[in-house]
Amino acid sequence: MAAKNSNNEYTGVEKAAILMIALGPERASKLFAHLKDEEIESLTLEIANTKSVSQQTKDAIIDEFYELCLAQQYIAEGGIGYAKELLEHALGSDKAMDVIGRLTSSLQVRPFEFVRKTDPSQLLNFIQDEHPQTIALILSYLPSAQAAQIVGALPPEKQADVAKRIAMMDRTSPDVIQEVERILEKKLASLVNQDYTIAGGVDAVVEILNTVDRATEKHILETLEIEEPELADEIRKKMFVFEDILSLDDKSIQRVLREVDNSELAIALKASNEQVQECIFNNLSKRLAVMIKEDMDFMGPVRMKDVEEAQQKIVNIIRKLEDTGEIIISRGGGDDIVV
Repeated sequence: MAAKNSNNEYTGVEKAAILMIALGPERASKLFAHLKDEEIESLTLEIANTKSVSQQTKDAIIDEFYELCLAQQYIAEGGIGYAKELLEHALGSDKAMDVIGRLTSSLQVRPFEFVRKTDPSQLLNFIQDEHPQTIALILSYLPSAQAAQIVGALPPEKQADVAKRIAMMDRTSPDVIQEVERILEKKLASLVNQDYTIAGGVDAVVEILNTVDRATEKHILETLEIEEPELADEIRKKMFVFEDILSLDDKSIQRVLREVDNSELAIALKASNEQVQECIFNNLSKRLAVMIKEDMDFMGPVRMKDVEEAQQKIVNIIRKLEDTGEIIISRGGGDDIVV
């Protein structure tokens, strides 16, 4: 990367690469953890092609990054007007407008941000008579805990319909988002960029179902099994991942392990993290734990597909034991356990 005269001459990727270099490997690695694979690839390539950058340029880009983060925080807290007012006090009028302009053109402020601060019971009263597709769109942008409370309070005949629409939602036009926001009498549409906004999907409905009460979850899944069996199966596979075994108490883990074949357990643990392995081994007899560790050492390389299949078999056992009431998966949101 050749030296340039000002920050404005650098592309976004070039600035990101300089920022990563300036932050150092330890801090940069933490940021990499939040990027997509293709973003990591392009950024790594740019870093590799960056030969030398002056300290002045590094400082300027860090300042720019800080200002954008500050503006993003202010917008999330109180909207564009609030952000502009605070930034004017902190940076001056011209600088504040420059930061806001760069932010709104390059970063997307999440639609329905104002709804995220609304009490779920009040929001429910406001949207429960809306079309299920409108409800699904709004819930797709809410934190899963807040969306779960609303789904759980909807009429039973509407719950599965809304869940299905969230799961099948892919890309929503900015015009549609603007119209719904206009119905809710709030203005965030100006911050929505003109690219299509991705929301919903199977992962979104899984997060909600993992948070709602068990009765609501069962009703929605049983309805989807009749109406959309393939979708229901895809959702069930993601409802409880293997690493979630850490959320079970020791007694439940021991009950699960009694149903698991030792060879399957060795394969399942092959690619799991140390915390999961330690949790499992602590709930086995010392002799059996040693045997499984030896099996893992001697089996050599294992295909990731085989590991995932073994882990899914254990997850299926966990779900089956929960359905029969032999173990309890804590879901929060009033799911207290009385001993």
